[in-house]
This record gives sequence, structure tokens and C-alpha cells, in this order.
Amino acid sequence: MRQSLQTLKGVGEKTEKLFFKLGIYDTEDLLHYYPRNYDAFEAPVDIADLEEGTVKAVSAAVCSGVYVRSTGGKQIITATVADQSGKLSVIWFNMPYLRTILKKGSTFVLRGRVIKKQDRIQMEHPEVFTPAAYEEILHSLQPIYGLTSGLSNKTITKTIRQLLENLPMYSEFLSEDIRQRYQLADINYALRTIHFPLSMEELLVSRKRLVFDEFLLFILSIQMMKEKNEETPNYFPIQKTWITEQIIENLPYSLTNAQLNTWYEIERDMSGQALMSRLVQGDVGSGKTIIAFLAMILSCENGYQSALMVPTEVLAKQHYESFMRLLKQQGLDFCTVLLTGSNTAKEKREIYAKIASGEAQIIIGTHALIQEKVIYKNLSLVITDEQHRFGVKQRESLAERGNPPNVLVMSATPIPRTLAIILYGDLDISVIDELPAKRLPIKNCVVDISYRPKAYSFIQKQVQEGRQVYIICPMVEESEGLDAENVLDYTAKIKSVFPSDIQIEYLHGKMKASEKNQIMERFAANKIQILVSTTVVEVGVNVPNATVMMVENAERFGLAQLHQLRGRVGRGEHQSYCIFVQGNKEDTTSKRLEILNKSNDGFYIAGEDLKLRGPGDLFGIRQSGVMEFRIGDIYNDSSILKSASEAASEILSLDPDLTLPQNQLLKEQLQILTNRSILVP
Repeated sequence: MRQSLQTLKGVGEKTEKLFFKLGIYDTEDLLHYYPRNYDAFEAPVDIADLEEGTVKAVSAAVCSGVYVRSTGGKQIITATVADQSGKLSVIWFNMPYLRTILKKGSTFVLRGRVIKKQDRIQMEHPEVFTPAAYEEILHSLQPIYGLTSGLSNKTITKTIRQLLENLPMYSEFLSEDIRQRYQLADINYALRTIHFPLSMEELLVSRKRLVFDEFLLFILSIQMMKEKNEETPNYFPIQKTWITEQIIENLPYSLTNAQLNTWYEIERDMSGQALMSRLVQGDVGSGKTIIAFLAMILSCENGYQSALMVPTEVLAKQHYESFMRLLKQQGLDFCTVLLTGSNTAKEKREIYAKIASGEAQIIIGTHALIQEKVIYKNLSLVITDEQHRFGVKQRESLAERGNPPNVLVMSATPIPRTLAIILYGDLDISVIDELPAKRLPIKNCVVDISYRPKAYSFIQKQVQEGRQVYIICPMVEESEGLDAENVLDYTAKIKSVFPSDIQIEYLHGKMKASEKNQIMERFAANKIQILVSTTVVEVGVNVPNATVMMVENAERFGLAQLHQLRGRVGRGEHQSYCIFVQGNKEDTTSKRLEILNKSNDGFYIAGEDLKLRGPGDLFGIRQSGVMEFRIGDIYNDSSILKSASEAASEILSLDPDLTLPQNQLLKEQLQILTNRSILVP
């Protein structure tokens, strides 16, 4: 079934390369490229009832000429339309041909975003329909896909429609019993309807099936992995040592009770008979890193190697420097190396040799640590963060080169315990639920866009006092049909607001790794004072000097993600602040953001967020941090997650290795996804 995208009409080499940028490499990827939102085409309203900040349709007659003027390289087209309730000024950009279409006296349906300029309501860049054409799509839901520059929503929609017209039927891999019990749609219905639902009811039915499948396959994979782990002996018997106790005594601060309890659990696991697989869940700033360092030192004291794998080079470098400082302060001399993609070929060869001989005892780096050229002598412990869930593939690749290591996963994503037990079913869980005593609580505020001038003057004052600032935008660049701040335009805009001696730069996920590293290093060194970024900084670097986090369009992020972003500040001795700018005026948004405003406790926030969610809350807000599911969201879909967990347990209790004939198709699905590292990153 998997075919080249070029087998589809209208997709040539150039368009195919644009699809590649979205991670769509063949027809199967395209089929599973689900809409990130839907546009509901509602009945036109009266002009008098239009409200700022909404997207609405009006049925109105053109009552003026259509004027075209050029300014700053843009053509601006303006007209006035009217219905029985009033008049409306309309504006378009770079569409001069409208002059020949919008004849005075003709009636059209115009649908677009309502804005306010000089106290007057306007409609900006609306789509233009004849009344008959709008009637055809009235009450329908039109898909909105994630885009990349050069690829429009129209092109993706057209290509997917064509794919679905020629799509062969899929074999059903869920039993009739499971589908009936959990009220799940047929797989073929779900795959087609998710792209082009005729109603919200159809959309919810198809989405429920696809979310269930995604969770079920994920849970099956981790439960089967747990079975394997429990049978695997600990090949690296560890003796407890006094060194770790002395380090704890000599630290310039006291560990919290939660840190000490977690440390004793890890120490017990590492000295036990079975292989350790443990998750340490702790809020941002709760002190997980020192626990990781203690585990690595315990491993070294017993003559083994340990590795710490993190998602970015900047973070790897920071951990390396922190570790070197700790060793020096404690008078310890373990050979520690830093391995990242930026090492020169010569440096890599030298590091590989030290690792292979066992000379390097502590290895810190990025995913370069699990590449084929790295041969470990006696790797007893691998510590990763949740961005690098240490999955089946990685464990197998290391096991082939020696005995499987103990695994410790660090997570700063606050997940309610009931969900964490399901999602991390292959791991034992420790929770660090206390913050170190010296941390100053972050001061929060939720404001609307009218507060921006005050926020900017506050930011300028902080920078003049020597501090640094993050400003987060939801998008990289301007996007069709989305009214939200984007990094590129926002950076240009604020460069004209702040004095020229304040260095402002931007950062986003589409930049090359080397560019991102360079920007983060300059920010860490205070060569950049204001960093405008997407959420790429949530897995960032430790900059104790950063004291302000301002999030634009805060309503577009999940609370767990906003809390993660807030954790980038409040890491130093200075008071820190978080400003959440709400781009809409909806009450539900205000309620959600108020939870953040009142509390800095990630676990409380996650629990409250869960209570507030309902079926209408499915789109437009993606949580982040944990596993990047294609369509499921652990917060929005917690009830489906629990159902999938029940079903997985039942399937495996009757057929632990999925060898029965009725589970063959399910096993094939599991194999496809595991091979493509979608399930287990």
C-alpha cells in the first residue's frame, strides 16, 4: 500500500520535497497526516452582530467601488459592503483581480477575521463566495493541516482527497468484541472521515477510533517491553558506597526529603538482582540532575561506565560543565567525556577509543551516544530525559553490543499519577514533589494584548538591570487562516520597539541544529538579551540570568506546556516573572490560564487541566513534552487512554506474545510502528 507521493496527480519532484519537510515521505504517511484543526462554515450573520477577534461570514452587497493601492511592496484592495443591518469595510492583500469580480450591487458571502481599526470594525482578507457556492459548504467542517512555506492547505486537501478516492480497504485489526465494548468505528470509516467529516459527531467518532489505536499500540509495546525487562537480570551488580553519602553531606545545599527518597529507590534498584527501569518525575527545578549525577558516580565507583543522553548539544555541554564542577568540588577524578554531533572527526575518534577501552567512565552527550560507532566496554547505566524515551530499538542496539544497561528516565512533564502509570508502564516511578527551599516562586500574570506596551517597558527595565528575557510565539511564520503571533514577524516588530543596544534574536525548530546551538550559546552567555522563540526552548538550556518569560497567544498552548515554558525562568537568585498574553477573550481560556496564574505546582496544574477538558476541547491545543502522538493527547483523551490500557491488559493476559491467529494483524501493526520508531522514540 505504501507508494511514492509522485504516483499522485499534481505531485512532482518539487511538491514532493515540500511534503518531505512535513515528514510525509509516502502515501501511507499522507493518509496519517491528520488535520490539526477544522474550519466550521456557519450561517452568515448580520454585519451589526460582528465581534472583534472572531471569524464570521456575512451575506452582503458591494456598495462602493473596489480600490487598489500599493504600499511597501504590497497591493491593498479595499471595498465597502452592506446588508440590512449596516455597512462593513473590507480589506484584501495582493488580490487585484477582485476588482473585476466584485461588481457594485452584486451580493456575495464574505468570510474572514473581524478586526478593529480606529474604533471601526473591519473584515480582513476574507474568502469570497457566491451565495450558491457557500450554501454547498454550509455547516461542513473543512480540514486545516499543518503547513510549510510553499505548500498551501488547498494543495494538501486536494492531494489527500485524491488519495482517499483510490484507497484500497484496510484489514480490521481490532476484534469485534473490543470495537463493540468501547464503541469504536470501523478503521476504514475512521481513516476517511478524519480528513473530511460532515459533522462534529462524525469527526468525534472517527477521531476516537484513531486515538484508541494509537494508545493501544503504544501501551502494548511498553507492556511487552516490561515483560522482557522483568526477565532480564542485572548484569552489573552494584555495591553501595560511602562516596555518594559523603557527596550528599558536602553539597552546599541540603537535598529535600523527596530527593533523598528517590535516591534511595535508585540505589536499591541498582544493587538489586533485576535490571533497573525507573522514571524520575519531578517538576522543573526540583533537583533531578544531582540525583542523576549520584547514580553515575555510584556506577563509576563500582568500575562501570554510565551515560547521560540529552536532546540538545547546548544542554549536553551544560551538564558536562556542571558535572566537572561537582567532581572538582568533591575532589573526585573520574574520566568524563562530552560526545555530540559538533565534535570534529579527530575528537570523535579519540572519544570512541576512550569509551571502548573503558578509560571514559562518564559519557555525556546527545543521541550521538547510541550511534553504531560507539562501542562501550561495560555500560551499566543509561540516563535519558523524556524527549529521548529510551525505547525498544535503542535497548536492542545496545544489548547487541554488550549486556543491557540499567535505565533511568528523567521527566519534567507533570502528569497525574494515574496517567503516568499507564504511559510509563514499563518503568517504576519516583516522584520529586518538593522544590529546593531557596527557590523564589515565580510571579505570574494573565493579561490581554492591550497590556503589551506595559510589558515591553517592564522587559526593558529588567534588561537594563542585566537580566534576560524569553518571548514565546506559537508559530514560526505567518500561516494561512491562523491569527496568531509568529516568531519572524514578531522579532522584526519588537526590534523597532526596544533600543538598538538590546540584542534581540529568534529561534525556531526549522533552523539547522548548528544555528540553534549557536543562538542558545550566545543567549546563555548574555550576548542576546531578548530571545523570541517557538516552544523549542522548553527543552532548553539552563540560563539562571533569564527572569522574564512572556508567552503570546497563551490560549494556543496546553497548560502542561505553558508550565514547562515557565520553568525556563526562576532558575537563579533573582525574582522571576511570567506574563501570559491571552489573544482571545473567551471565558474558558481565562479559566484555564487562571490555574497557571494561581499556582506554580505542575502536578496540581496537570490535575486541574484534566478536570476542565471536554469533548469540544480537542483541537488547537496540543500538550507537549511526553510522547508526541500523532492524534492522541494524553490530557484531552485521558478516558480513551484508560480504555486502551484496559484493552491492552486483556489482550496480553490471553496472548502475551500476540501469537494467536486473531492477533496477527495487530502484531503486524505493532511491528510497522515500532520499526518506524513512531511508538517508541
